Amino acid sequence: MKIVIHALLGALLLLGLSGPATAGYTETRHPIVLVHGLFGFDTAAGVDYWYRIPEELRRSGAQVYVAQVSAAEDTVVRGEQLARQVETILASTGADSVNLIGHSHGGPTIRYVASVYPQYVSSVTSVGGVNWGARLADVLQGVADNVPFSGNLIAYLGNSLAGLIDLFSSGGNEQDILAALKALTTAETVAFNQQYPEGVPARYCGDAPRVASNGISYFSWSGAKPLTNVLDPSDVLLGATSIVFLGEPNDGLVSSCSSHLGMVIRDDYRMNHLDEVNQVLGLHDLWSTDPVTLYRQQANRLKNYNF
Repeated sequence: MKIVIHALLGALLLLGLSGPATAGYTETRHPIVLVHGLFGFDTAAGVDYWYRIPEELRRSGAQVYVAQVSAAEDTVVRGEQLARQVETILASTGADSVNLIGHSHGGPTIRYVASVYPQYVSSVTSVGGVNWGARLADVLQGVADNVPFSGNLIAYLGNSLAGLIDLFSSGGNEQDILAALKALTTAETVAFNQQYPEGVPARYCGDAPRVASNGISYFSWSGAKPLTNVLDPSDVLLGATSIVFLGEPNDGLVSSCSSHLGMVIRDDYRMNHLDEVNQVLGLHDLWSTDPVTLYRQQANRLKNYNF
């Protein structure tokens, strides 16, 4: 019986059914800009990276934009690409700032913009963000540095995939998987944090004030369950990659502690790294919080702060 109910609920999610919108619930003062992570996109071949999230935010008042930066590139390069898109959004809407929400590598990407262009940003929300490095990036970087020809192979495969994603989305950006991989290692992330420290806790797994020295509010949340749905094919991959964390709570790609930034809303949702953006196609742990609900709640939180 439990399996039947599970399947029915999954079917409802795939159909995109949801409860009634509450007028104004997500109506933030400033536009929301969603920023994807590594190998991410806005929409590719008809599939949305932020599955059902923008439309659900818009249903109850939010003005939402989905950014498209390089699928695989250095954080600073991605940050500059995002800054140009934010400038366009501000010019077209007349808004004086935006609320940035970034997933995975999108976390440090939006942090860069908030640090270098604070006048553009009201708030930063990091979802499963790589704010203290990614263990898998450390492993792959070690392979590339020490195994002959492996760097060339990683570059070929990674750039080919990123280029394909770029082709099927509204990209047109250069791709460099080796630069992205290096940027996501622990050593490079720590160096990045020293240069762009706003919102970063003083110690690993710590907390930081919501309002940083630049006057911007920082928030974060993440999952801590690599395996969440037997119907989700991505669980196999994320279950395998979670092994590198040696028991430390993680979402399959980012440790819970690495995700901490500013006001930590929660770091142990029953979600894996893709569940955090409601992928694949809304298949997630049906016995816990719907990922879309978290974005609606965050928009409402930003609204209550008058962001």
